[in-house]
Amino acid sequence: MSNSFGKIFKITTYGESHGVGIGVIIDGCPAGVEVDEVLLQAEMQRRKPGQSKITTQRKEEDEVEVLSGIFEGKTTGTPIALSIRNTNQKSKDYSHIKDSYRPSHADFTYQEKYGLRDYRGGGRSSARETAARVAAGAIAKMFLQKLDINIAAYVTQVGSLKLDKSYLEMDLKKAEENIVRCPDPEMAEKMIQHIDETRKNRDTIGGIVSCVIQGTPVGLGEPVFDKLHAVLGQAMLSINAVKGFEYGSGFEGVKMYGSEHNDRFETEDGKVKTATNHSGGIQGGISNGQDIYFNVAFKPIATIMNDQESIDKDGNKVTVKGKGRHDPCVVPRAVPIVEAMAAITIADFLLRAKTNKI
Repeated sequence: MSNSFGKIFKITTYGESHGVGIGVIIDGCPAGVEVDEVLLQAEMQRRKPGQSKITTQRKEEDEVEVLSGIFEGKTTGTPIALSIRNTNQKSKDYSHIKDSYRPSHADFTYQEKYGLRDYRGGGRSSARETAARVAAGAIAKMFLQKLDINIAAYVTQVGSLKLDKSYLEMDLKKAEENIVRCPDPEMAEKMIQHIDETRKNRDTIGGIVSCVIQGTPVGLGEPVFDKLHAVLGQAMLSINAVKGFEYGSGFEGVKMYGSEHNDRFETEDGKVKTATNHSGGIQGGISNGQDIYFNVAFKPIATIMNDQESIDKDGNKVTVKGKGRHDPCVVPRAVPIVEAMAAITIADFLLRAKTNKI
């Protein structure tokens, strides 16, 4: 039904949180893309659970098995199948909510829509599904590398702690030097402490992941419904726990006058550019060659370790016990997911574009 994303570079994910495994089929990837399986696995390590004290302690190595579409280190142009086995399920941790609806979870809506639900970790609604997206995103990144397109995401906010620096002021590579994935070391320490305190209080906290796409050519995006920013928004809003998406000046742009907000065109070394980039690299839904940047807001994870009042399937009041292994804050592990969905989106639009510039 809606388990696929993309028009040409198209991914279809499958599997459940506590099933045998999860995976993804990638269709439309061009032949000849060099696949570095070490890099592929490194991307999975960035998203995997149990990587630090501020993430869920579920232990999954998330080793990717290539089933098809890659031969002698290169894509063949045929469907790529990637499989990831689940190895550390503890389904009994969820038996207590078999007939109960957890607050702010998909339990009630899935039950009403399908007439049944997989209560073991949420089944298909679980964020475990995003591991498959990261695997597909790694392939998309390898395709984009050939075109010198780079994507970097990082954490800019945890709760009320906000990093008020432009990406141009920082070395974004430093985001991978700490467990919260914030490129500012001082703010990173504050964020880590805040998340750890939240965890000790048996609660959760939300945050923001920012992302920059550099090197995109002019012309990506389609008129009206498939504007580049619209599809990027869909990609990000499809990620579990995402509550908001803004690109360019975003909501802050409403405070500016048009005379301040307009990006003046100029030329540099014979190339057209803009003096400012409030547009976020997209005008009229089409990339203009400048950096594309956006923010993705993640809510506090709904599963908390404190008891919560709710109802069961029969409408009776119940107490939902806090059990299981869950992230106190999702944003550190969401960074590679945001990058993956951005890479898949850009790869798809590159293949949609039929000009001599790409």
